[in-house]
Amino acid sequence: MAQAYRADRVSTAEADDPESGRRPAARFLGVRGWGRDARGATTWRRGLLLAVLALLTGALMAFHAEVPNSAGNLGSLLETFLPWVGLAVPVLLVPALLRRSATALLALLVPTVIWANMFGGALTDKGGGTGDFTVVSHNVAAVNADPQGTARMLEDSGAQIVALQELAGRPLRTYESELADSYPYHAVEGTVGLWSKYPIGDVQVVDIKMGWTRAFRAQVDTPKGPVAVYVAHLPSVRLKAEGGFTVNQRDVSAQLLGDAIEAEPLKKVLLLGDLNGTMNDRSLAPVTSQMRSAQGAAGDGFGFSWPASLPMARIDQIMSKGGLEPTDSRTLERDGSDHLAVAATYRY
Repeated sequence: MAQAYRADRVSTAEADDPESGRRPAARFLGVRGWGRDARGATTWRRGLLLAVLALLTGALMAFHAEVPNSAGNLGSLLETFLPWVGLAVPVLLVPALLRRSATALLALLVPTVIWANMFGGALTDKGGGTGDFTVVSHNVAAVNADPQGTARMLEDSGAQIVALQELAGRPLRTYESELADSYPYHAVEGTVGLWSKYPIGDVQVVDIKMGWTRAFRAQVDTPKGPVAVYVAHLPSVRLKAEGGFTVNQRDVSAQLLGDAIEAEPLKKVLLLGDLNGTMNDRSLAPVTSQMRSAQGAAGDGFGFSWPASLPMARIDQIMSKGGLEPTDSRTLERDGSDHLAVAATYRY
């Protein structure tokens, strides 16, 4: 037995000796290739923690609707930034390769496939064909230091219908004067407004229980026929100084806006606005369940609109129902706002 043990030690030493004529075992961070590591663990036994993290990432994406909103509105927060959960895959891939873990690599296929199934379609250009008119929605920001520049950007967009949010005071007067020549028709209610090259009529405030007007409905008479256009700015979800979140107000406002759209007598309907939530956000279901996103149907990429300095979420939306067909969706160049303007072209 002692002789066999000695022979084994000699054999191992010779394997690691370049002068022995034998090829040394491949080592990388203490791991011999894809075989056993220095402690004898196989490629299937290594990286079990990484494999668990990969499977949890896939489960988080697949079952995001099960994450409760009761604790800090975590469910809606996750859904707002849901595409970014996929970044966990390359983050986990690096240590999985370093550990030469087949188990971890195999587990990483799960979140990869789930992400591709959920968001892979956003990476292709779905636009095509010509449209009848273009619309733009933009939260111009109350603190916008260059409303004239914003107005020029809106005119250069070529849009026939423009919806603006966060209008107040002197900037509002600037937009009214700067856009007057290009858009002879406009309506402003509270802090939201609508400018159009086509006649606007039957303006009605939509009460979303904010204490001041942040939503209204108007009929725009396009050359192809009337369209009901809703302009809205839903409350944001944020931590208040006195404690607590404003999520309840946002949810109530979303429900009221959804009810108004559902009761709309005109068949063709557009919604333009800052909804402070993405199409994945369950709290916006009263609206999103009955309308089609222009970005999802005709966009190229995710179309993130906020924050303008480093866009991470699409919270500015253009949606439609009643047979309006989007042929293009995009974001516009950055201006003085903390949001990017979003645009879409429609076929009536």
